[in-house]
Amino acid sequence: MATCKAGDTIIAPPATIGGHVTHHADGAAGLYGLKTISAPVNEDGYTVDIDALRKLAHEVKPKLITIGGSLNLFFHPIKEVRAIADEVGALVLFDAAHLCGMIAGKVWPQPLAEGAHLMTFSTYKSLGGPAGGLIVTNDPKLAHILDGIAYPGLTANFDAAKTAALGVTLQDWKSVGPAYAQMMVKTAHKLATEIAARGVEIFAADRGFTKSHQFAILAKPFGGGQSTSKKIAHAGLLSCGIGLPGPTVDGDNNGLRIGTPEVARIGMKEKDMPQLADFIARALTTTDMAPIAKEVKEFRKQFSGVHYTVDLPE
Repeated sequence: MATCKAGDTIIAPPATIGGHVTHHADGAAGLYGLKTISAPVNEDGYTVDIDALRKLAHEVKPKLITIGGSLNLFFHPIKEVRAIADEVGALVLFDAAHLCGMIAGKVWPQPLAEGAHLMTFSTYKSLGGPAGGLIVTNDPKLAHILDGIAYPGLTANFDAAKTAALGVTLQDWKSVGPAYAQMMVKTAHKLATEIAARGVEIFAADRGFTKSHQFAILAKPFGGGQSTSKKIAHAGLLSCGIGLPGPTVDGDNNGLRIGTPEVARIGMKEKDMPQLADFIARALTTTDMAPIAKEVKEFRKQFSGVHYTVDLPE
């Protein structure tokens, strides 16, 4: 609403590289009357193909180009996308819903500094705060427009308790955020490595799996990502289906997304990942979840409390 009007065209990442439904016809973009065209895909980098994006942008003249999504494995070419946007008179929106903690912890490039005009992100997920979201920009004119849309356009009040909780979360990040972000990345890479060592194929193994707190298992051998996530949930293992480039699965996602914000927050370290990988690999290849669930429950007892926090003055 701040960057487009009904009938305008936008370019957004497709689901095969984690593009979110809200940027497409079935989501908010479609409800607002925007025409979304899927960005060309760079399968190796799990991001957009810059050369093909430039060609597409000059053909369709978008008002907005979005980048980022629900799975982020490697750094996105934001500077290059901004250059393309400038060529066609578009703005750039970075979807940092899942990368909020990575960015705050300075283990991932800052999208606004790289050229994005605005950035949306969740206040939970890898940030670990209360459920909610933020829109940020370093453009004063755009900020003024966004303020007017937020109030009185779409909201009439705010949740004071949630705002206070977010304040505490951000105070944590000022003090211990980088350590938390680093542990999320370290445990994600170690967990992916250990799962792969047990014969499970991880997406982008040839590139080191990931540079973030997330990675993806190729789920087609197990019947699909969503169905697999529901199955291994009975073993006490939480995951989610996700789209990946490559062979599809009818009626399901072809990837299984795994992230480490929660395991790091409860105190797990790299040394704990081999055991967790063993649980996951076994759950993927068996039908009886009960014995694994019992072991997972016992393993979980070692970890208590919430780590990476600071004590606030009374």
